[in-house]
Formats: sequence, C-alpha cells, structure tokens
Amino acid sequence: MFKDKTRVIGKITIQHFRDGKEIKGWQEYKFLHRLRKRFGINFPKIFGLTGYRKFGVTYFNLAPTVGLALMAGRIEGSGSPAAATYMAVGTGTTAPAAGNTALETEITNSGLARAAGTPTLVTVNVNNDTAQLVKQWSVTGTKAITEMGIFNAASAGTLLVRNTFSAYNVVSGDTFKITHKLTFANA
Repeated sequence: MFKDKTRVIGKITIQHFRDGKEIKGWQEYKFLHRLRKRFGINFPKIFGLTGYRKFGVTYFNLAPTVGLALMAGRIEGSGSPAAATYMAVGTGTTAPAAGNTALETEITNSGLARAAGTPTLVTVNVNNDTAQLVKQWSVTGTKAITEMGIFNAASAGTLLVRNTFSAYNVVSGDTFKITHKLTFANA
C-alpha cells in the first residue's frame, strides 16, 4: 500500500542589527523551545545549560488550525484565501497553540507594525520546494519582541504561523529581521 509521507516544515530565522552590525541572539536548545511552545515555560538564560548565543537564531513554528486551513485552501483553491505575506511581531509570551487566531500582543508602533514581507520561492532540498517570506523593520522606539506571526491581510486576516522566543530588546535605530521558510518535503 502506498503511503504519502509529505510534510510541511516551517521555521524562522531572527536577526537583530545595531549600528549596522548583527547582535547575537539567544538560541534555546530545541527541547527547551518545544517545552516553551507546549507549556509556556520560560527558562532563564543560562549559557550552556538552557541555550547559547549565536547569529541568526532559528526556531520551528506552530501552524494553528486556521493556518492549516489557509494552506489547504491555497493549495486547493477552495474559498480563494489571500496569500499570507504580512508579518507581525509582538510582546506576548503565551505559548503558541492550535487555537490561536492572532498574536497575543501585536506591536503597532515604533516602526514595528505589521507589514508586507518579500515572498520568494527558494530551494532547500529540491527546486522551489520552499516558500520564503522576509521582513525587515527599522525600529523607531524601544520594545522587547517575544513573538511573531504571519497573516494574509494588513490588518486582522488569518494567522498562518505563530512563534514565541526569548526577548529581543530593540531600540531606536536598530534593524529587526525575520526570514520565514515553509518547506514542503518527503519524509
């Protein structure tokens, strides 16, 4: 019997720049990030024990129920949902959950408001197997960014993915960049 083993893998890479230079972010160990996402547990930043500092921190996303329906609708053409090309950041810390439909606390000021990202198809394993969305914000205030999401509208809209992470403390003049990759692969 033939069994389809196609899967979708979504992950983000976060970069934070100050004075034109990238600042290392806090990369939690994968198992601790899974615990944060599942149970909302925030672990202290203890180098070597709970994580480490690196450039281009990467985390896997959660696609909530509405995000899964959005993907299926885009593939099937059912209901003609708009493409998810708007990225938002926020200050919420509650773990992502299947029932999410929005960010917990979306930022709408300080140069960090929701905006359209740049969508492209890129190759990870086979030609054009990955939908990539890149958004870079020029920060004009002071915020502690702890969550991100992708939507199919400039306001409201359907949430495709959501993630929470250790705080990025940005100040005026900083640049905050997220690259999201949604890869379609065979298991």
